[in-house]
Amino acid sequence: MNSIVIKPLITEKSMADVTKGKYSFVVAKDASKAAIKAAVKAQFSVTVVGVATSVQKGKTQRVGTRRVEVGKAAVKKATVTVKKGEKIGLFEPGSEEEEKKAKKEKKK
Repeated sequence: MNSIVIKPLITEKSMADVTKGKYSFVVAKDASKAAIKAAVKAQFSVTVVGVATSVQKGKTQRVGTRRVEVGKAAVKKATVTVKKGEKIGLFEPGSEEEEKKAKKEKKK
């Protein structure tokens, strides 16, 4: 299940959407919307309202002194909308540190 969500997608546009309750992730190319919804729900403990996906086509880029063309892989992106009032702490600045402190206080 964790192999579905590869990493969070942090760009200016995606961080602006965080205020609207939309979070962006890079996901596995073969993942369906239902699988993405279940993975995000399990991993971040939030209620997922909607999932929008898009596939960015792979491109070629010239690199090196000999200008050899190297291919970049295709990427699938998912924008997940969560229930109003819920947040994913991964996208909040400094929230991971607060969660670690809270866990340490609970152990004591």
